[in-house]
Amino acid sequence: MPEPLLGLEKVDFENHLASILPGYRAAQLYTALYRQRCASFSAITTLPAALRSALEADYVVGRPEIAQRFESIDGTRRYLLRLHDGKTVETVLMPEGERNTICVSTQVGCPVDCKFCLTARMGLERNLTAGEIVGQILVTLEDNHLTGGLDRVNVVFMGMGEPLLNLPSVLKATRILTDPAGVGLSQKRITLSTSGIIPKLDELAAADVRPKLAISLNASTEESRRQLMPITRKYHLSDLLEACARYPLRPWEKLTFEYVLLKDVNDTDADARRVVRLLANLNAIVNLIALNPGPDIPFETPLPERVTSFQNILRRTMPCFVRKTRGRDIFAACGQLKRTTTPEIEQFPILTAP
Repeated sequence: MPEPLLGLEKVDFENHLASILPGYRAAQLYTALYRQRCASFSAITTLPAALRSALEADYVVGRPEIAQRFESIDGTRRYLLRLHDGKTVETVLMPEGERNTICVSTQVGCPVDCKFCLTARMGLERNLTAGEIVGQILVTLEDNHLTGGLDRVNVVFMGMGEPLLNLPSVLKATRILTDPAGVGLSQKRITLSTSGIIPKLDELAAADVRPKLAISLNASTEESRRQLMPITRKYHLSDLLEACARYPLRPWEKLTFEYVLLKDVNDTDADARRVVRLLANLNAIVNLIALNPGPDIPFETPLPERVTSFQNILRRTMPCFVRKTRGRDIFAACGQLKRTTTPEIEQFPILTAP
């Protein structure tokens, strides 16, 4: 089976292809696949035809293929992407004016089992490679003709999977994404969202090149979080907050805490006041997310006034924002990724509600 090149770093290209490409040609190939986003060897006109033929004999670029594309009434696009082994993952593009945010998966499925998330119903099938992670971004950029303006593209590792449980591939992908000769994004425009795998938080902190950090909090007490996020049974809330306190923030960043609001479960004013106390000593901002409902999810979305009340309590002491729901009508919103097909979407018209 031909070997994919996507996911190799620059030094990997030089070492891996030394038998058929001189160093400067390997650098040209690296730039062509990542910076110039060439989807095939034949499109790399900087390489002689003989070298392109030699590459095609033993290698493939290794991009995922678009299996299905879903269009939301708000402009969001959800992609079902097919990998080399036939497995599929989802990637979401959220345009907002001249800015675009790409929500990327890091695993096929997810092992964390958060009770309000559709992806949790899949379980874990496997980790993604660095090439499969980067490939999602390249395919999305190309399909939407986003040929320039990378200073207006954000990447969030918030799709399928727990990124910290696939940290080597995530960090390798981040290095490729931020390499000026690679994709060319800024570290300031890449964010990783985690349920809080404490040993991996320390490993992430030690990386020279790393995304910004977002923590899924979702509860104001240990008991409540344990019921909503079983991972808390292993990594306790108090220990997670200690890990956050020692996490080395760069001068330009804050910790982000994400909080999914569930009607009559974790959305009271008392919950909000407890969140304030939990985060009081951290350099943090909070993003509130009103639950995006789905089949088999045993929770309801809180009323807008409840969300506003919760936000008002938090914002007295820290920055607090309500994340705008995007793509709910096509199962592209936060917590809805489960490779949902068109018939299933039509079966749940409630999801088109604001």
